Amino acid sequence: QVQLVESGGGLAQAGDSLRLSCAASGRTLTSYTVGWFRQAPGKEREFVAAIIRNGGSISYADSVKSRFTITRDNAKNTVHLQMNNLKAEDTANYYCAAASISYDSRWFNEYDYWGQGTQVTVSS
Repeated sequence: QVQLVESGGGLAQAGDSLRLSCAASGRTLTSYTVGWFRQAPGKEREFVAAIIRNGGSISYADSVKSRFTITRDNAKNTVHLQMNNLKAEDTANYYCAAASISYDSRWFNEYDYWGQGTQVTVSS
């Protein structure tokens, strides 16, 4: 079993950058596909980005493509989400999740393990 802890959220202005981190313990993250999801108040949880075990395949939601980058730091057992050119609509609680699959799934119900989330608030 793997435990996930997100960090790096906070307050930002439109156009700013933030980097979220998802640190794992219990097992190595290279055993899992790792995804980032977000949920804004009153909205459903939505897919943001995912990276497969060896980093060979990555996918992004259209709304963040070209602005967000997901990467692995295997030495630190961590996955990062670099968020550039933030917009007010990026405001949400961001969650990382791990799945015992070999593809970059966009479906939250395929992920087995979840962190507690980190809040990102972007003012316009």
